[in-house]
Amino acid sequence: IARPSAASSSGNKPMLPEVSRSMLKNSLLLGVFAVITVGSVSLLRQGTAERIVAAERAMQQRALEEILPAGSYDQLLLDSPLQLTDPLLGSKLAQPAYRAVRAGQTSAVILRTTATDGYSGAIQLLVAIQADGRLAGVRTLQHRETPGLGDKIEHLKHPWILGFTGKSLQDPQSSGWAVKKDGGQFDQFAGATITPRAVVKAVHQALRYFDAHRNELLATEEASRG
Repeated sequence: IARPSAASSSGNKPMLPEVSRSMLKNSLLLGVFAVITVGSVSLLRQGTAERIVAAERAMQQRALEEILPAGSYDQLLLDSPLQLTDPLLGSKLAQPAYRAVRAGQTSAVILRTTATDGYSGAIQLLVAIQADGRLAGVRTLQHRETPGLGDKIEHLKHPWILGFTGKSLQDPQSSGWAVKKDGGQFDQFAGATITPRAVVKAVHQALRYFDAHRNELLATEEASRG
């Protein structure tokens, strides 16, 4: 039986350390690559998230500014946030609201309210109420109403929602806060009564909430701390 020579046996031994060094080198390269990749992705996500937050804030600011008269405030509306919880606002969760402040006095309050009984689900609204109790404006934030019918609550598609401007809790009286089909003063849409009915009810309830909490809503942060 032929036996392996000492030369051949000893010649194979150096191969093992060489393979180990190669594997270690590759593992280190992969580890460094992974660290660099994860770090780059994290930085990219952080930068993207910051841009998204800034864009959302700018969009919210524009939406709030749309429903208030020019010159009725002298500071960013997002600088005076509130968190409100009340059934009249249509949600069990806290709803954001904002004060419009001019020369240190609250000139208006913008409430976010939910019409829970829309045709296709909840309708999110912004309701701006001036200090004297009159509506500065109403805008639809989010809805799932039927295109061509219920989506007329969007001011860019139909002027219907602009008809709330100037109304108050007393103008019209309580019975007038309904669509004409129900004996009220507000138009309904042909083929879509449920949607405007829900919005009219939600705006009326927002006015009732404002009337019940007028002093707290109109108080500035400085006055509240004092």
